[in-house]
Amino acid sequence: MKVTVIGCGRWGSFIAWYLNHIGQDVILYGREGSKHMSEFAMTRSNGMITLPESIILETNLSKALESEVIIISINSQGLRNVMKEIENYKVKNKKFVLCMKGIEIETGKRLSQIVNETLEENSSVSVWLGPGHVQNFYQGIPNCMVIDSECEADQQFLVTSFSSDLIRFYYGDDMIGSEVGAAAKNVIGIAAGMLDGMNLSSLKGALMSRGTREVARLIKAMGGKEQSAYGLCHLGDYEATVFSKYSHNRSYGEAFVKGQEYTNLAEGYYTVKAMIKLGLMYQVELPICEAVYTMLYENGDCKKVLQELFDRSLKKEF
Repeated sequence: MKVTVIGCGRWGSFIAWYLNHIGQDVILYGREGSKHMSEFAMTRSNGMITLPESIILETNLSKALESEVIIISINSQGLRNVMKEIENYKVKNKKFVLCMKGIEIETGKRLSQIVNETLEENSSVSVWLGPGHVQNFYQGIPNCMVIDSECEADQQFLVTSFSSDLIRFYYGDDMIGSEVGAAAKNVIGIAAGMLDGMNLSSLKGALMSRGTREVARLIKAMGGKEQSAYGLCHLGDYEATVFSKYSHNRSYGEAFVKGQEYTNLAEGYYTVKAMIKLGLMYQVELPICEAVYTMLYENGDCKKVLQELFDRSLKKEF
């Protein structure tokens, strides 16, 4: 099967490596002159992994879109612009797969909704979500992930085609829950990093239990399945997000409360804005998201905000 991966950053390059590793015919697309694509063009390495010569590096979007399966792994807030570019080529009969987590800030839309707005005939969109860090996968450490889709046939095709001993894929059955849960866990990851940075790591248990209920309430209000928050896309991803040294969101939260600079992409920084919008739209109280937003965007005193957040649990746990 011919697969194109759009996005040559940390996750995009891993996906290209992984799919090539399990025998797929892979094209990795990046914009001409981009830092990551330039590195791969010169050395075929990003410092973590070296891509084999069998992976085609492509900077021509038209050629990249010739594949049967198009996987997109980019900054979530840039998805709409990428889809506008793709729309110009009127591609049909494609299976789009989003391996990315986020909610559009301006509209509060899930990423699959953005893709669906531009799909041509006989095309579908699926999401590839769940726990895992590329550093662990490169070392051969396995994990379980989820593929969800509104197209059952394509979901089955993707799970069968992409599963291996390194990644075991489960079938998702709730696109709303899968996408919202996956995006929201990055906000919880930032909160966890803030606790680490203030030597309050012991409160992560309370953060996880309350965070899962908070997100479950929102998913239900949006029309999804409340129990989805307890699956791999949210609670099941906490180990990789709330505890791991490789978690960008956790690391960002820790650096933030310490007043240190952090330059890697932490999607939760953007997602928390969208979560606040969704909370207002669906009239769901999101105290953890509100606390993180206050600290990141309203210059709230971190010690005071966190103290007030956890004092709340003495009055009402959920």
